[in-house]
Amino acid sequence: MSFANRVYGLLRLVPPGRVTTYKIIAEKLNCRAYRAVGTALRKNPYAPEVPCHRVVRSDGAIGGFMGETIGTKIQKKIALLANENIEVVNGYIANFSDKLFYF
Repeated sequence: MSFANRVYGLLRLVPPGRVTTYKIIAEKLNCRAYRAVGTALRKNPYAPEVPCHRVVRSDGAIGGFMGETIGTKIQKKIALLANENIEVVNGYIANFSDKLFYF
């Protein structure tokens, strides 16, 4: 199974209303390839079944979405998170530790 497909498989386990991080996913895959996780998610052909909008940076910042770090795609990520009752304040997940999902 490819690295990207392993990432997608894990991400399917993150429930609505929760987020995880690039680092947590990489560590679950026994590596430190955090950026490779981001690259796989940027190319995610299975969205929204594989909910890449639920992956954020380790500090709670929303990070990128669909290859964009500012602009309309980021607003779409924020809207998707809001639909799952995840609040974003100034680019960060509110109550981050309460929303964080570990595998």
